[in-house]
Amino acid sequence: MSKKPSSLIEKTEPPPAASTSAASRAPINARLTTAERLELYRTIVRIRRFEERCLRAYQQGRIGGFLHLYIGQESVAVGCCSVMQKEDHVITAYRDHGHAIAVGMNLNELMAELYGKATGCSKGKGGSMHFFDPSRHFWGGHGIVGGQVPLGTGIAYALKYRGVKGACLTFLGDGAANQGAVHEAYNLAALWSLPVVFVIENNGYSMGTSQRRSSAGPGLAKRAEGYGLAWDVCNGHDCYEVREKTDRMLQLAREKSQPGILEIITYRYRGHSVADPDSTYRTKEEIENYRHTKDPLTLFHDTLAAEGVLTEEVVKEIDTAARAEADRAVLFAEESPFPAPEDILKDVYWEEDNPEHKQSQGRIFFD
Repeated sequence: MSKKPSSLIEKTEPPPAASTSAASRAPINARLTTAERLELYRTIVRIRRFEERCLRAYQQGRIGGFLHLYIGQESVAVGCCSVMQKEDHVITAYRDHGHAIAVGMNLNELMAELYGKATGCSKGKGGSMHFFDPSRHFWGGHGIVGGQVPLGTGIAYALKYRGVKGACLTFLGDGAANQGAVHEAYNLAALWSLPVVFVIENNGYSMGTSQRRSSAGPGLAKRAEGYGLAWDVCNGHDCYEVREKTDRMLQLAREKSQPGILEIITYRYRGHSVADPDSTYRTKEEIENYRHTKDPLTLFHDTLAAEGVLTEEVVKEIDTAARAEADRAVLFAEESPFPAPEDILKDVYWEEDNPEHKQSQGRIFFD
């Protein structure tokens, strides 16, 4: 995460007033310092401003391919990732910008990746759907719907096999929840008692079909009962509630190797990708109603203001800094070089990049 301006906060000062919500009184939230509360807010703002700047760059023709924006869902990634511990891991789907920023990736490397530049986090070869940073236990960014869920289950298997006390937060969308590979992963996680938390970011519409028209049953999380998994549901616009319920599920995974499903009800303001229309399958009034009543940035702003943590002066400083950081990321991306043509076959197969360790026989690439 970005360095905190020392003029805004004291690192160990406790909040002067407590929020009255039940989630804010949960131990994981009650012990937050003023600095930590402001850092949560700052990260939400940074995601929002980064995504807005990405949209401008896309509309200007600077970003090609797909662009799946996270605007409206910021509290999900921030809330979940903020309760991770040292040995926890994250894997997600194609709407991955928020998670990448929440785990601490630099905006320069992210914007450069969107621009297809060599300085990007995936060397300009992955784009919007393939942000990646093993140093932060962040394993992508995956473009195949539901394809990351068996991989997250595999990460959890590796943690248990190695005797590491950690868990894997495995994010998926409400559309992916109907994929067969997802249910196979649920089954194996339950069968082998793997430390994985499947986080369903339910924004209600998959790619463009409402959950009511696409998913049978009483709820996506409740399907966990068929596999003997733990499960819960929470509101994605409430950062404190996301933190509380994610922390509970992670504790079960870490301490008891109990896998579970956490369904987080959220909403996206833009289309499935920027190339898709925003309101052909939902009304503009519905979007505006959510924006005015459940916007995660506005709600957390109001919560922290009520706690006496956030002042309008600090709000302005944080917002100004976030916009400037996003603008600098664009400048960095525009000034960065494109990947060299000779690198096109690198970073595909490990043995090809490390021929001295190659054990397989024959050719991997063919003309």
